[in-house]
Amino acid sequence: MSESRILKDEKEEHQLFRSRAVVAGLIVFFLLSIIGFRLFYLQVSNHEHLTQLAQENYQKRIPIPPVRGQIYDRNGIVLADNKIEYVLEVVRDIAKDMDKNIAILQQLIPISEKEVSKFKQQLRLNSKFQPVILRSALTEEEIAIFSVNGYRFPGFTVSIRTERVYPLGSVAAHVVGYVGRIDTRDLKRLGKNEYKGSTHVGKTGIERFYEERLHGKAGFKKVEMDAHSEPQRTLAQESPISGEDLFLSIDLELQIKAEQLLEGKKGAIVAMDPRNGEILAMASVPMFDSNLFVNGISYKNYNALRDDEARPLFNRALQGAYPPGSTIKPIAALVGLESGVVTNKRTVYGKGYYQIPGTRRHYRCWKKTGHGHVSLNRAIYQSCDVYFYDLAYRMGIDRYSAAMSRFGFGKKTGIDLPHERSGLMPTQEWKQRRHKTNWYPGDTVNIGIGQGYWTASPLQLAHATATIAMRGRRMVPHVLRAVRVSKNLPEKLVTPQTLPSVTLKQSQWDIVVQGMVNVVHGPMGTARASGAGAEYRFAGKTGTAQVFGIAQNKTYNASKLAKRLHDHSLFVAFAPLAKPRIALSVIVENGGGGSAVAAPLARQLLDSYLLPKPEPESIKVETEDELKKKQATDKTIKKADSNA
Repeated sequence: MSESRILKDEKEEHQLFRSRAVVAGLIVFFLLSIIGFRLFYLQVSNHEHLTQLAQENYQKRIPIPPVRGQIYDRNGIVLADNKIEYVLEVVRDIAKDMDKNIAILQQLIPISEKEVSKFKQQLRLNSKFQPVILRSALTEEEIAIFSVNGYRFPGFTVSIRTERVYPLGSVAAHVVGYVGRIDTRDLKRLGKNEYKGSTHVGKTGIERFYEERLHGKAGFKKVEMDAHSEPQRTLAQESPISGEDLFLSIDLELQIKAEQLLEGKKGAIVAMDPRNGEILAMASVPMFDSNLFVNGISYKNYNALRDDEARPLFNRALQGAYPPGSTIKPIAALVGLESGVVTNKRTVYGKGYYQIPGTRRHYRCWKKTGHGHVSLNRAIYQSCDVYFYDLAYRMGIDRYSAAMSRFGFGKKTGIDLPHERSGLMPTQEWKQRRHKTNWYPGDTVNIGIGQGYWTASPLQLAHATATIAMRGRRMVPHVLRAVRVSKNLPEKLVTPQTLPSVTLKQSQWDIVVQGMVNVVHGPMGTARASGAGAEYRFAGKTGTAQVFGIAQNKTYNASKLAKRLHDHSLFVAFAPLAKPRIALSVIVENGGGGSAVAAPLARQLLDSYLLPKPEPESIKVETEDELKKKQATDKTIKKADSNA
């Protein structure tokens, strides 16, 4: 049988070839299209961005932090300064084996684990080519040690930086505040771009409130880098703009005096110029040293401050909320006169307690035997509680609170310091919202003598007293007095801001002011001892605020109570009488009676501010002849002594 022969099908082979060629062509076209699209994307669409990235491969934009502005008192005494120090910095983009190198460095110079921890925290907040401080305040010996071994640590360098310092430590610490290391919360509040290169930011006080003025504007340096990320040359540079210097209204001498008067106590003193709202002194005692916080306070020191029962970190002058006590009686008299509830001639019989009509409860007066028939003037200078119980009850709480709010109670004053508290000027609506219960007539009676739900800060009391001193003219309290943009330019004064005035008849102001004058200069005034012998006339009002309520059948006996339950001692005043230059408030926590404790402190502060300072004793310069005669006399005396 013959073998079968397979013949080629040329047509089929040709068709197969064509189909394979088409597929291959499509694949090649697809791949070329991808390449073309990619080239278009790289060279046309994304040209600028990629060019910038390419430049950044050999160019680094290094931020230059500005020098922080200084803070002075009104007389040019430095309160917050900058000192130059040497620091060890690390650039993460250059440093290799960072953890290993830090461990080796710790064997050469002291670097604590706390400093390493803070360094790593700052690394997370900064870009990889931005210098971050590993160790501050290097000594000359430490600099020498690193200089010898520096070649072993690429990316580690010694640089010069400025550090915030507070020359007076705790003096005016609550006003000036302090700076601290920047954290993530600060960057969210301030913006990361504005603080590239900066390590510190204001945390409290003036340092925080005027952070934008004090910080300045960062500069930059564009540097060309080689393949090893080593800088070769500077391509461009923009110098930083230093922060502004701030001149506060604080009188340092008066501030120190106020703090010394409160030494060993807990309390606050606020003194302001009623003419323009400048804060002359703001003391809150106990205090703290601002320097502790600059580079991170230790756990031991912070826990000591935090756990201290005296609360040294708490700014009592600005944030304290105290019952104002009888210090508000002059203002209560003004609102009573304005409303027609009381007149200068109307008298109230004070029999040692007050009763709301139709009730049996006794609201006691500080004077158990009572004051008898008292006029408005006498009610002020003898601080008759019964008179002001009756005044508040007859006005009603809502009208009374509305009138008091015009003097700033229950509102922030608007001072240029952070964390001010508004205090509380209660109303019926407030109590219903806060305590889910009705307002009672007894609540109103207690408000009449500055007790009950009413709370105010020492700043508010000083501000309200300044309003009386200026007969209703009100200024926004402020601490910033002037600004200096550059060292070679004069400082520019800040324009004081006004608040809505309290408009009353001149005769009404005169009646109340005379009552306050009689408090300190009258023969029966509650603070007559503090006004005795004064070389100027001033007006004041004592106050004693209860810390806790006393039952109807109980008697207050301080000797049997813990110190923390003793009454607060308060006093407000302004002086001189004719042309007031200072208004103040004093509160001593658990100090007792206002006339015995707070009033004498206020008098000493007024004397310090208003009376001329004693001239320093002159030093007599002896002539040569006088000196020879004195030496000859001394020799004669010695010879006589030896002969004897």
